[in-house]
Amino acid sequence: MIDWKMYKDLTQTPGAPGFEKEVRQLMRNYLAPYSEKIVQDRLGGIFGIKTGDAKGPKVLVAGHMDEVAFMVTKVTSEGFLKFQTLGGWWSQVLLAQRVDIITSSGKWIPGVIGSIPPHILSDERRKKPVDVSQMFIDIGATSDEQVKEWGIRPGDSIVPHCPFVEMEGGNRLMSKAWDNRFGCGIAVELLKELQDVSHPNILYSGATVQEEVGLRGAATAATMIDPDVFFAVDSGPAGDIPGVKESFGQIGKGVVIRLFDRSMIPLPSMREFLIDVAEQENIPYQFFVSQGGTDAGRVHTINEGVPSAAIGICARYIHSHASIVDKDDIEATKAFAVALLKRLDHTAYESILGR
Repeated sequence: MIDWKMYKDLTQTPGAPGFEKEVRQLMRNYLAPYSEKIVQDRLGGIFGIKTGDAKGPKVLVAGHMDEVAFMVTKVTSEGFLKFQTLGGWWSQVLLAQRVDIITSSGKWIPGVIGSIPPHILSDERRKKPVDVSQMFIDIGATSDEQVKEWGIRPGDSIVPHCPFVEMEGGNRLMSKAWDNRFGCGIAVELLKELQDVSHPNILYSGATVQEEVGLRGAATAATMIDPDVFFAVDSGPAGDIPGVKESFGQIGKGVVIRLFDRSMIPLPSMREFLIDVAEQENIPYQFFVSQGGTDAGRVHTINEGVPSAAIGICARYIHSHASIVDKDDIEATKAFAVALLKRLDHTAYESILGR
């Protein structure tokens, strides 16, 4: 059974790129009961280890802890906050959205990204997109001194505010940070599911940091672990909404197997391994092509090369305040990850290498 409360805890915990500490503490708590040992790289990536066959291939499975977010860059004399985006944002999804500023002491302070009411906008200004540099956050302060008294400083992180909501019908979930607390949850579920199950490899399962700002934590994690095979578990943008044509990804249609993105082309033998496992296990799957990238794009070039793949789900409205996912897709991804680990022995590994 999927632990949906864990996903609520994960998505609702703040974790801007470079500020993943609270998510990491939560991951450590969830990983610990199912891990022989927990390892952490120097940027903060965290992984639980489970040995099936000590002579088998070393398999790294990772989500990423960070979410697209913001950083305080300046406090105006009137008490408004100027900010910098962390990760890929389209400016038009920001105005009038709620945020939480996370102070260095761990205090959460609510705010809203300010917007000008239409009553006082000129016709010309209504037609022009608003650049992030023109935006500000209102936290209800009256001066920069009051902001300082509340503990906010330039450099503090800011995260989107969106509650975890089970939508009507019970099968779809809305929250912030599905990209990529979903992958973090699958990493925990994988270790949990393999507790009393034989698998022919050594599993490192957990999550990296700073994916949204350049796949940075993937490099440090892979250098530390030196895996034979890597699976990035991530959320991609769904293309099943009005206004989007000829795009990939439908929520509710199963696990996503990436064929191509700007960061990686998987080995053909890896692609065939993934398809064979999905079909033999009757796991619903769909192909995906993206202009984005995942941690697999960084890991597959580490050392002498690491055969890698990106699997996961598609989610509606990622890189915004609220995303929607389908429970069945999460179930399918869990089943797929477990099946891959059960089958990834030396013979499968050599086949993936094309030997």
